[in-house]
Amino acid sequence: MADLSAAGFELARSLPATSPRLRVQPHSPAMLLLPLLLEATLLPLATGSHHPFYNGFYYNHIMNDKGNGQEKVVYFNGARLWVETPKDPVYSTNGANVTLPCRYHFEPDTEAKRKIRIKWSKLRDDYTKEKDVLVAIGKTSVAFGDFRGRAQLHQASRHEASLVISDVRLQDDGKYRCEVIDGLEDESDVVDLRLQGIVFPYQPPRGQYRLNFHEAEQVCQEQGAILASFNQLFQAWNEGLDWCNAGWLSDGTVQYPIRLPRKPCGGLHLAPGIRSYGSRHRHLHRFDAFCFSSGLRGEVFYLNHPAGMTLEEAKQSCQDAGAEIARVGHLYSAWKFLGLDRCDAGWLADGSVRYPIAKPRANCGPAEPGVRSFGFPSKGRFGVFCYKER
Repeated sequence: MADLSAAGFELARSLPATSPRLRVQPHSPAMLLLPLLLEATLLPLATGSHHPFYNGFYYNHIMNDKGNGQEKVVYFNGARLWVETPKDPVYSTNGANVTLPCRYHFEPDTEAKRKIRIKWSKLRDDYTKEKDVLVAIGKTSVAFGDFRGRAQLHQASRHEASLVISDVRLQDDGKYRCEVIDGLEDESDVVDLRLQGIVFPYQPPRGQYRLNFHEAEQVCQEQGAILASFNQLFQAWNEGLDWCNAGWLSDGTVQYPIRLPRKPCGGLHLAPGIRSYGSRHRHLHRFDAFCFSSGLRGEVFYLNHPAGMTLEEAKQSCQDAGAEIARVGHLYSAWKFLGLDRCDAGWLADGSVRYPIAKPRANCGPAEPGVRSFGFPSKGRFGVFCYKER
């Protein structure tokens, strides 16, 4: 009432005083009746039984007309859409084929044919950005980017929207969103694809803490690997990885895994875990790298010469055998997944000399399994580890 009266007073003040038909004295009967007339005109517009403003769309949740605060759920197509994916991760390896399950249904169920649109996207770990993988309507589908020729829908039964990825790559590891769109209804769920692999720390020949983020990405690729994610590093720590040097991860953070707390590695007072430097400047700051490699598409084998070989001779020996000199990621994967065990040191493509031990024994390094390193010798003659695609 106060707002309407004030509006009436302002309207009266704005009328031209020179108009004899509209001139109103401030305390005249007409002035006192004007707010009541305005209220009688405006109040039915604010209340009353007319329909609320309608812009062409009603959303799912609409308040009922009983005024008791309970929701009345209205669905555009008369049925609720549900999308379901497995809660446990789906595991695969490099080079394999994998199916990411996804199903949808309606409640109440209906036999009516619907023009369903299905969209698959790859998410970042923090869910802030999506990468299109595939979009499908009926039997027509389009894959995008790196997934062209590798992604397709698997619709063996009614209401199935599963995604098949062939020739799985290291970069495919991560979370995927299965989204089903039925007209204006849109529901989704997430599948976690994890590659079975191994995380290994890497330093270049120049020494410790020489890599910015982009250089770390590059050296991992050169070793047949990618920068590890936090989840991959955490899994490696859970399996026993203990490394005191900080390294880049794929999200731009710098971290390192500690199983046995000690003074140079954060101090004795800290519990075991992943130590974090947080996000660092990707161009200016320099650290090592944590690389991730998965299963091999070929085999790693060892070649030797009675007098040993230089690095260039080692590369040529692998070529003569129809192979290439192995990368660091190849050697770690062969040790992890194929049980490669060799107590003889050999050259690798980056100029380092290493050897894999699956069964520790005397004169073969420490008592734990692992890949031993001689660093990057500028001189010396050794055998060589070669890699050949199947």
